[in-house]
Amino acid sequence: MVNAQKFSYKIIDSSLGMVDRMPYLPLTLISNGKSLNTEGLLDTGASVNVLPYDLGLQLGLIWEDETLSVLLAGNLARFEARAVVVDAQVSSFSTVNLAFAWTQAPNVPLILGQANFFFEFDVCFFRASSEFEVCPKRT
Repeated sequence: MVNAQKFSYKIIDSSLGMVDRMPYLPLTLISNGKSLNTEGLLDTGASVNVLPYDLGLQLGLIWEDETLSVLLAGNLARFEARAVVVDAQVSSFSTVNLAFAWTQAPNVPLILGQANFFFEFDVCFFRASSEFEVCPKRT
């Protein structure tokens, strides 16, 4: 990919005591004059981006002010979620707007899914070498 940035998979420990590697992307989220360095799990099977409740609070979001509800599926379906848009900076790429389902679910990672992370970035996974490349969409 032209202008791609390569990242290594992150080593994680599962609750079963097993060690695995997952594609976590470092990024900076920006909202309400606050910025937060974090990382998001690249999940091609996720329909939407998911923002954990505590990260939203750190960005100055107020749950009661966000009135557009979002229905989540799978293990997050039983938790309420609200639609929010924040700016995101990945590596040295231009800042983009990312839409999130801000959820009150506990212990959920920041998830980067089809809508709209994968609309903004192309990603190539190299699982055998535990690497992935990210490139902004071509305009």
